[in-house]
Amino acid sequence: MCKTATDTQALAAVIGKAVKGGEVITFISDLGGGKTAFVKGLAKGMGVTDIIQSPTFTISQIHKAAGDRELHHFDFYRLDDPGIMSAELSESLEQPNAVVAIEWGDIVHSIIPRDHLEVALAVQSDDSRTISVTVPKKYEHIHAVLANFKKGDA
Repeated sequence: MCKTATDTQALAAVIGKAVKGGEVITFISDLGGGKTAFVKGLAKGMGVTDIIQSPTFTISQIHKAAGDRELHHFDFYRLDDPGIMSAELSESLEQPNAVVAIEWGDIVHSIIPRDHLEVALAVQSDDSRTISVTVPKKYEHIHAVLANFKKGDA
């Protein structure tokens, strides 16, 4: 349970510190559920110094992170058809140094690898958020840091 956007970002920063490149993260949430707040924390953990904003109108943004890693942030909310953006997403998915974060990814589900992290955010009646992170075996390094985060958070 994350009570504030700061809590959400702290959880995401733990993941951001653990990513190596090649990870794909999708988000499930309603509007205002905290997807962009999560990406802000992810970026901070990765060492991104850019200001992170939702790419709702630009659809994609690429941010340099620490080392040679990059954060590729996509938001497909405004699209009925991915068109040329599916080609751009495919290119990002092929870059081993890129961490790809996808908001509203249903429209490109056929392109997203089966083994991807899934972050589900749900707003509760008290405005806190329940966040569940599904981590495939392929990303065991992230599962380990989340387990440690939960122990430290308890």
